[in-house]
Amino acid sequence: MAPDPSAVALLAELRHRGWSIGTAESLTGGLVAAALIDVSGASASMRGGIVAYDTRVKRDMLGVERDLLEAHGAVHPEVAQQMAEGVRRVLSVDGSPVDVGLSTTGIAGPGSPDGQPVGLVYLGVATPKGYAGRRRVYEGTRDEIRRQATGDVLALALEALVGATQE
Repeated sequence: MAPDPSAVALLAELRHRGWSIGTAESLTGGLVAAALIDVSGASASMRGGIVAYDTRVKRDMLGVERDLLEAHGAVHPEVAQQMAEGVRRVLSVDGSPVDVGLSTTGIAGPGSPDGQPVGLVYLGVATPKGYAGRRRVYEGTRDEIRRQATGDVLALALEALVGATQE
């Protein structure tokens, strides 16, 4: 299978900048990290990933605020932001944070444990220049929702970097 074109372009941009990337994934369960690693030469930029499927991992490892999770659950725009920012810190090496942190949180289905609609997803990209987030509502099977979220967070990251270049 050919690598995702957004992953290829994103990694090329990261290499050009000398930047690193890390992922904090919930509903995508490692698909974003896998899409990046599918690209030959990914090791030049890909630092690692955290599959924070359990809400407690979001809280204890990535630093998502307990009060936020208790009030709104794990499917919330601020959770996506805190996950993306948290993975930059958690995957620090030699005192250097990851330059780009990606996050995915949402409901892939088939059911919804907290009543939010199946297909609701929040995507996040944190960089040294700031944060970009996006809300999506996907249709399809569990697998289709997870794959759409994967492609869209990679595209969002590329947008965030290219936009940062043009500032």
